Amino acid sequence: MSEMFDHERLDVYKLELSFIAWVTGLMKEAKKAPEVSMAEVCDQLDRASLSSLLNTAEGNGKRQRHLRARYFDDARGSATESAACLDAIVAKGALPLERIQAGKEMLLRIVQMLMKTVERFSNTVREGEETYGSTDAAAEAEDEDDDEDEHDLQTRSR
Repeated sequence: MSEMFDHERLDVYKLELSFIAWVTGLMKEAKKAPEVSMAEVCDQLDRASLSSLLNTAEGNGKRQRHLRARYFDDARGSATESAACLDAIVAKGALPLERIQAGKEMLLRIVQMLMKTVERFSNTVREGEETYGSTDAAAEAEDEDDDEDEHDLQTRSR
C-alpha cells in the first residue's frame, strides 16, 4: 500500500469523505425542487460538510492535546450543522424525510466518533451529569510536556 497521511487512516475521516460524496448528489437533487430556493441551504451544507472534514484532518496533525480536541470539536460542530441543513431541506419541502435519512445516520455516527475523539484529547472528565475540568496547573504541565517534546524533536533533527 502506498504511503498515507495520518488523517487518511482515521475511520471518521473516511466516513466524512463518504458523506461528502453522498451529499453532493442530494444537493443536486434538492436544487431541482420546484418553487423552493435551495441555493443558500445547499451552499451552507457544502461548506459545513467540508469544514468537518478539514478540521478533522487539521486536528489530527496537531501535537498539543488541547489543540487537537478543539479542532475535533469544531469538526463535530460542523457535522451537526450539516444535519441541521438536511433538516432545512425537508422543512422547505425540497425533499422528503426518507431521502435524507441515510445522511443523518452517517452524520450521527460522525458526531459520535468525533465526541469520543474530543473526550480522548480533552482535559475534561465527565462523571454522571457533572463536568469537571482539569486544574490550570495540570493543563500548564501538559503544555510544558508538549513544548519539551517539540524541543526534543527539533534537537534530534539537527
